[in-house]
Amino acid sequence: MVTERDDIEVLAVPSRPGKAHVDAVVSDLGDRRLVVAGTDADLNAVVLRLLRTERVADVPLAYVPSSPDSEVAALWGLPTSTGRALDLALGGDPDKVPFLRDDAGGVLVGLGVVSPVRGVGYCDDDNVLRGQATRLEVTPDPDGGAGLVVRVVQKRLFGSKVKATAGRAFQLGCLPTAVTSDGFAHPRQMNKWTWYRHTEDLRLVRGV
Repeated sequence: MVTERDDIEVLAVPSRPGKAHVDAVVSDLGDRRLVVAGTDADLNAVVLRLLRTERVADVPLAYVPSSPDSEVAALWGLPTSTGRALDLALGGDPDKVPFLRDDAGGVLVGLGVVSPVRGVGYCDDDNVLRGQATRLEVTPDPDGGAGLVVRVVQKRLFGSKVKATAGRAFQLGCLPTAVTSDGFAHPRQMNKWTWYRHTEDLRLVRGV
């Protein structure tokens, strides 16, 4: 059992833990890794604290998803069974992966969604949306090159049409609509939004 190991400190925190729960843990880590067990939204909240405490580049971060439907796990090839995920979290090697920030002070580790959407959107200099779409999906670039990938999804009677574009930043101006980052809904509807690659990469444990 993890709780019986002397080399592992286990701390229970609430969903989407904030400054009061995370910052002290981060400051005491030294060169140890940080393992987050929970939802994508929980991981998002912890990464935000790493950003705010300027520890993104030097803290190895591991993730044990509580749901088999984790978008973060799917994007980065992480196991979703608890046993395998924990083995990887404790023994795997960290890899540098891009993560994204937004202009509302948040971060994105897995999947961002804007839906429904009517407006104008640009990925770098490419106009990727002018008009209406069923939804926009933004993820960090799993290949690491550009930074992010934008998918414009148009639902049809039979299936969906998806157009994907890679770049370093995505900017949207639109009618007020809902925005979700890693499963966490922004508290109010937005008429503009930006996701962009952070200057430092996340050290995500995903190699063996």
